[in-house]
Amino acid sequence: MNSQTEKIRLQGAAGVIEVQRNQPSDAARGIAVIAHPHPLFGGTMDNKVVQTLARAFVSCGWTAVRFNFRGVGASEGVHDEGRGECEDMLNVVAQLAPEGPLAIAGFSFGAFVASCAAEKLWAARDVRQLVLVGTAASRFSVATLPAEAHERTLVVHGEADDTVPLAAVMDWARPQSLPVTVIPGGGHFFHGQLPLLKSLVVRHLRAGIA
Repeated sequence: MNSQTEKIRLQGAAGVIEVQRNQPSDAARGIAVIAHPHPLFGGTMDNKVVQTLARAFVSCGWTAVRFNFRGVGASEGVHDEGRGECEDMLNVVAQLAPEGPLAIAGFSFGAFVASCAAEKLWAARDVRQLVLVGTAASRFSVATLPAEAHERTLVVHGEADDTVPLAAVMDWARPQSLPVTVIPGGGHFFHGQLPLLKSLVVRHLRAGIA
């Protein structure tokens, strides 16, 4: 994101995982691990929505960790339709956020992976925040969130998203009575609306500060 970005190489199940980490100016409230969009459609950790999420977390006092899924950038391995990608995210959490307050976030395919990681981590970890943006509910089986996670969860979707229809996200959220924040006129990549997206995430994170 800037000159203060720390570049890291981790060892994952498929080989090297390429990671970038940004720290807040003061002591961190916790560590947020953020997943990027679909690797086969140009998704990387440098995606503008992913960087917007990272900036929002850092501005609220969190350490932000972004990483490339297997087969992307310097990360080794090949695309695994979400299974291996969830493993990648869990590996990043285990190595860079092994204890303490944790936030899980993702955009599009990354939101699907984040939901799977959160499902596996919820019982064992102090998951303080879950942020899912442009959740790919029409394309993947997004995990059902624990009821106790709902007040810590922000789901944001664009009204005019033509990659993942809003209706698909509502169909996933409705049985859970999980609120969805809709950005009027917003597309999948929130062109021209990234400042609004950041402000929504910041507001949610600040509201969650005890």
